[in-house]
Amino acid sequence: MRIATYNVEWFNALFDDAGRLLDDSGWSARQEVSRAEQIAGLKAVFRALDADAVLVIEAPDDNRRRSTVRALETFAAAAGIRARRALIGFRNDTEQEIALLYDPDRLTPRHDPQGDAQREGRAPRFDGPFRIDLDIDATPDVVTFSKPPLELDVTTAGGRRFRMIGVHVKSKAPHGARHPDEAKRIAIANRRKQLAQCIWLRARIDEHLARGESLVVLGDFNDGPGLDEFEHLFGRSGVEIVMGLDGGGKVLLHDPHARRAMSGKLAAQPASARFYMPQQHCYLSALLDYVMVSPDLAEGAAWRIWHPFDDPAIYRDAALREALLAASDHFPVSVDLAL
Repeated sequence: MRIATYNVEWFNALFDDAGRLLDDSGWSARQEVSRAEQIAGLKAVFRALDADAVLVIEAPDDNRRRSTVRALETFAAAAGIRARRALIGFRNDTEQEIALLYDPDRLTPRHDPQGDAQREGRAPRFDGPFRIDLDIDATPDVVTFSKPPLELDVTTAGGRRFRMIGVHVKSKAPHGARHPDEAKRIAIANRRKQLAQCIWLRARIDEHLARGESLVVLGDFNDGPGLDEFEHLFGRSGVEIVMGLDGGGKVLLHDPHARRAMSGKLAAQPASARFYMPQQHCYLSALLDYVMVSPDLAEGAAWRIWHPFDDPAIYRDAALREALLAASDHFPVSVDLAL
């Protein structure tokens, strides 16, 4: 079974309020990419993925006028892919939902949030508050998810059950800063919140692993070992916390790309996203997207980052290479599991 995560930049801008594709020559929200070009690219990428389930990060908006499920199922029909059904969990206010596209012939997922939205505990429900002392002043800070993770109870056609948690953790970028000192303060505050969200997420992971449940945690973590200059200030990255690599004898989640990124600054680094830096006139590559699995699922699993320049087979396929570049600033990450 193939499970993938894919952050689709400005997917919402490709649909009207009725969920119809805006497949025309107008500009998409991506720089110098038309809506038709982005849609064609996405169709080609999703077909090539041929996944049983795709966690869509930055999925189309869900509100009183728009439906994430309607938009994604319209896209799936137009692309002609197996993953033709969609679901979401808690909607958010960012126009970037977390959703799952899946093949109903292969698996049945159910939104199944854990915890209690009002409980002051280690792992309250993801649409509620989490209280943690972020600045060591003996006063709890209240942390929330702007995009509550999508928690799923999944059953395969063969009767195998497993848990899935789809994640889009807060960005650490200092958006809105007016001068360097303010940018530093915002970046540190964002890093604290990002780490708190990862601690919260790891608490839920520990609950599932303690019950012996098979688990897949995937999505965009806006983080990775050694990714910014503030990591030394806090001693660990959010990804290390979620994987259980911050010590304490925890059961570890597995993702070989994350492990490779931790092997040292001089080692070749995997990347799942590529952003243009206008002031430097170049591209920045980063590993932001992960598929982490519990130990029972890791044996025999095969991971792949669908990077058009790092994957030789994709690079040789000119049509797929160009489709990936037109579709998003992130590239899919997939894992093939013996489910």
